[in-house]
Amino acid sequence: QVQLVESGGGLVQAGGSLRLSCAASGRTFSSFPMGWFRQAPGKEREFVAAISLFAGTRYYADSVLGRFTISRDNAKNTLYLQMNSLKPEDTAVYYCAAAAVTNGVPSTAREYDSWSQASQVAVSS
Repeated sequence: QVQLVESGGGLVQAGGSLRLSCAASGRTFSSFPMGWFRQAPGKEREFVAAISLFAGTRYYADSVLGRFTISRDNAKNTLYLQMNSLKPEDTAVYYCAAAAVTNGVPSTAREYDSWSQASQVAVSS
C-alpha cells in the first residue's frame, strides 16, 4: 500500500487555474503508474488522467484534454495535476491514486489500490 496526501484544492472562477499535488510514501514512487479521478455531487467517480512510471505516457479523459496536465516528479515522490481554463463542470472532489499494476496508464478505478483523501475543487461561473 502507498500512503497518499493530496493538497491544492480550492475555489476559483471559471477560466482560472489550480494545481493539485499528491505526495506519496510507502513504496518506491517510480514503480507504479499514478492517476487522478474526480467525483461530482450525485455522480460516479470518473477518470481524469493517468501517467506512466517515468512520465513517458500520459492519458486524459476527453473532458479535460488540452486543459489539464498530469506530471510527476519521481525524485520528490509527488504527482501533480495542473488544471487550466477551469469550467463549472470541473467542480468535484478530486483524488489521486496509485495503480496496482506496474506499467501502462490505467484508466479504471479498479486498477488502483491506494487512494488519497478527497480534495474539493469548486469552479464558479
